[in-house]
Amino acid sequence: MSNKISVLLVDDHALVRKGFRRMIEDDSEIRVVGEASSGIEAVQLCQQLKPQVIVMDMAMPEMDGVQAAREILKRMPKTAILILSMYSQENYVRNAFDAGALGYILKNANDIDLASAIKDVAAGKRVLDPGLITAEREPEDTFDRLTQREKQILQMIAEGNSNKEIAALLGLSVNTVAVHRANLMDALGMHRTAELVVYAIRKGLVRMP
Repeated sequence: MSNKISVLLVDDHALVRKGFRRMIEDDSEIRVVGEASSGIEAVQLCQQLKPQVIVMDMAMPEMDGVQAAREILKRMPKTAILILSMYSQENYVRNAFDAGALGYILKNANDIDLASAIKDVAAGKRVLDPGLITAEREPEDTFDRLTQREKQILQMIAEGNSNKEIAALLGLSVNTVAVHRANLMDALGMHRTAELVVYAIRKGLVRMP
């Protein structure tokens, strides 16, 4: 009925899944058909939902992304698996591809283009995050250059507050908050609120439930 690429999202953190889901569903050619919070659940759900692509976290308790990829591909060998990982080391990347994953992208890449990566692996193409080439040398100073006020507003955005709500809480004008939000997106090279949410989670500004 639909020509959209069906996707199963797998991550043990609900807020991360929510952020990535919003990114993915901005693209009209992709639909998220389900979410799993563990590798074990992913193996079970993939057989029920039969997604074309599984976007899966590398580090999960009980069964990690590599183990889950092996189990899924035993049962459904045509499934395209895209690994999301915080790890840039060569052995992690090699293990993922050895397990049968088609793509490996870094969770902490500011310019992550999840929709394009999903489309590529769905078409049978191998995807490797370009940031892996320089990941170990890349300075972590972008976050450090943010002002305390910008970090505070980033946290409040990630917690789901609107510009109006942030303005009221901080005693600022809505316009001032809007300027701070625009400056944040510019400094971090981001274009959507969902990207800010994922970034704030990675930086520990938002506590996981």
